[in-house]
Amino acid sequence: MPSTGPDTDFIIFVGISKPKIAALFLFVMLISLFLTFHILLYDSAVYSIQAVSVISANKALPPDVPRLKHQGKDFPYHFHFPKTSRKLPQCLIIGVRKCGTRALLEMLNLHPHIQKAAGEVHFFDRDENYLKGLEWYRRKMPHSFRGQITIEKSPSYFVTPEVAERVRAMNSSIKLLLIVREPVTRAISDYTQLRSHAATAILPSNSNSATQASPATTKTFEELSILANGTVNTSYRPLALSIYHQYTLRWLEIFKREQLLIVNGDQLIEDPLTQIRRIEDFLGIERRISQHNFYFNKTKGFYCLRTDMGDNKCLRETKGRRHPTVDPKVISKLRKFFVEHNQRFYELIGEDLGWPEE
Repeated sequence: MPSTGPDTDFIIFVGISKPKIAALFLFVMLISLFLTFHILLYDSAVYSIQAVSVISANKALPPDVPRLKHQGKDFPYHFHFPKTSRKLPQCLIIGVRKCGTRALLEMLNLHPHIQKAAGEVHFFDRDENYLKGLEWYRRKMPHSFRGQITIEKSPSYFVTPEVAERVRAMNSSIKLLLIVREPVTRAISDYTQLRSHAATAILPSNSNSATQASPATTKTFEELSILANGTVNTSYRPLALSIYHQYTLRWLEIFKREQLLIVNGDQLIEDPLTQIRRIEDFLGIERRISQHNFYFNKTKGFYCLRTDMGDNKCLRETKGRRHPTVDPKVISKLRKFFVEHNQRFYELIGEDLGWPEE
């Protein structure tokens, strides 16, 4: 027997049988194959989803917008999307209140060349916003591709004195959309909204609604628009806002006539596509909105929108309020009053809109 003294090396042999080695090797191979298969399956799925997304997105993009590209050859698994950016608007819907500015913006947003700002930014007409600067305004704009037009709308721009100069300081070549309706109809719509807002205002819990009611909820349109001596109340704001030429002149003193498109709000209700095509031509973009994008909602009494994906969209319930019945004699009196003002507006814009004269 060998010596086991302190200078003797002690070696232990661990024996593993051949069947156990084979089983261990097979187990490792199976795990490796399992992981490889699932990684390839995952990558394939991701690739397929991305490829379909790129193809679909490319079909939806306007012809002159850069297509989504893949990197390298043979469709690798990562795609590069062209950069989007927030841009100052190249077009503004400047008014007029209660003439369909929201409907117009939503209709134009169907066009793939157009991106709309969310909500009314009120940058040019509110000093507290304007003093924040153009960078603040730009950050309120949506992301858009190169070649797309950014549009913002705030109806109060039209009547606020300093707005036109401020807009020119931002972009002297900007395009402007002014949507108008027959003046008396617009005034009645304005009265209806003001009355609705006053009627739904939250009163203090201890108040008496009968004694706290706003004059807008207690006086009729006739009482507000015609003074006791029988003359038209030109200081009543809904009527004053319908004297379009007073405000249009200010804009045309600053911008060229060809930069301003007059949109007929009454026709936009009856035949929206005709007005939208005029705007597409005015903006220099191809006609992409079609009759398919509109359907008449009998319940609401006006046209709603249909996207190219088949989704239907109507303006919210507060739009299209039913107007109160107004004394025909008052309507006739007001229309006669507006004849001279309408004529001056026609001369400014070089177009007769054919509004009734009585």
